[in-house]
Amino acid sequence: MTRLAFYGALVALGILLPRAAADVDPIVIKGSKFFYQSNDTQFFIRGIAYQADLTNDDIATPSNTSYVDPLADADRCKRDIPYLRQLNTNVIRVYAVDPAQNHDSCMSQLADAGIYVLSDLADPIDSIDRDSPEWTVDLLSRYTSVIDALHGYNNILGFFAGNEVSHLANNTAASAYVKAAVRDSKAYIKSSNYRSIGVGYATNDDPEIRTNLADYFNCGANASESIDFWGYNVYSWCGDSSYVQSGYQNRTIQFSNYSVPSFFSEYGCNKVQPRTFSEVDAIYGPNMTQVWSGGIVYMYFEEANDYGLVDVSGDNVSTRPAFSYLSNRMQSATPTGVLKASYAPTNSPQACPTVNSNWQADASPLPPTPNTDRCQCKLSSLSCIPKRSLGTTQMGELFGTVCGLSSSACNGISHNATTGKYGAYSMCNSTVQLAVALDAYYRQQDSRSSACSFDGMAVLQKPSGTFSSPGSPVRDRRSTVRPRRFRPMYSVGSDELEMT
Repeated sequence: MTRLAFYGALVALGILLPRAAADVDPIVIKGSKFFYQSNDTQFFIRGIAYQADLTNDDIATPSNTSYVDPLADADRCKRDIPYLRQLNTNVIRVYAVDPAQNHDSCMSQLADAGIYVLSDLADPIDSIDRDSPEWTVDLLSRYTSVIDALHGYNNILGFFAGNEVSHLANNTAASAYVKAAVRDSKAYIKSSNYRSIGVGYATNDDPEIRTNLADYFNCGANASESIDFWGYNVYSWCGDSSYVQSGYQNRTIQFSNYSVPSFFSEYGCNKVQPRTFSEVDAIYGPNMTQVWSGGIVYMYFEEANDYGLVDVSGDNVSTRPAFSYLSNRMQSATPTGVLKASYAPTNSPQACPTVNSNWQADASPLPPTPNTDRCQCKLSSLSCIPKRSLGTTQMGELFGTVCGLSSSACNGISHNATTGKYGAYSMCNSTVQLAVALDAYYRQQDSRSSACSFDGMAVLQKPSGTFSSPGSPVRDRRSTVRPRRFRPMYSVGSDELEMT
């Protein structure tokens, strides 16, 4: 009996052996591959998506979130890690973490088990909306708070700045806002003097846009604006498929000249049950390991979508048929890599896609970096501002009214990724954006008091100073307590201001 099989037998009997603490070797990026920091060994991801669909209605949490942080419950981590080890897991992907909670115990337990973490930076509320995209101070605050909470763990493999945000040709403009999030998250990590941790993006597999997406996030002369790695959510290998039939061969050819690491950020088609995971042999075999850095199976917990490897009820875990198939496949997955010292990357960034009927995001410029001080300074310089007690519905009505009365009053907050034109205050929160529009309209009406009424929803204030632009916003330490974001209820026209 192998050591892993012996350990699995103990798990089945409910017997857990204590493990000595282990400080994992951080993973670094060189060219299009991952490596252990301290030696020449290439790192291949053998991952599992790990986040139950639990809300505050299911389990009480100390923070006001719409999800349960999978890295904040030490007992749950202790319960699940032995099963992750049976699957030969070395990476878990989590989709939303609460930066207000403590992650020391789970991250330590995962490190002891040799498991790294890929974490998305968004959450169900604070994320870039593909249908009404924006990149604002509130979103940057969310992203940087997660980076602050997790950067200190050596087993953080990287962060995703978005997941399938642009999933069809008609919403590819949203990719500009995600790429801006990549840029600013990377800048925050660097300016904070944190360990170098990669920031990437996870995409769906839409044939119409997948090439443009991959090229867009990798393109450009300035590497600080581009992804550090590329995640690919692909479910094309179903049942008894093959390297060619599944499309894996074509995707491998496509990414053979990609300049950053690429891997399957989700895989595991469930159209044929039970899932036998025959694709594992291909992913970690000689045809793919020269290009791909492994993959992440979707997913650990069984839920309504029927992708689970285990059923969980309280403290009890029972494996499903797919679990055994995957475990057996992973035990024989022995990818052959290259040595870091002898590896000389030659791939270059891709050419940027041009705007056309299938691609709506101009390559440059990206949306401006959110700057809290700049926004607050602007707000204090205005005369006509929204009443503080306005609710979300009233805010929406007032946006529609003022921008309807004068589209030019909303120039400063408009944004258009297709033309590459962004209002100087399009990155501010909804209160500041509305104030900018109200004050512009008020001044257009010769500063008449009646022009700052709107049935009592707007008020006059005495400006406290002249607007000036403070320094870099990236080092600002922001509160993790954030209001719900509000998206203005108006369409962006052709009269945006271009950022210079």
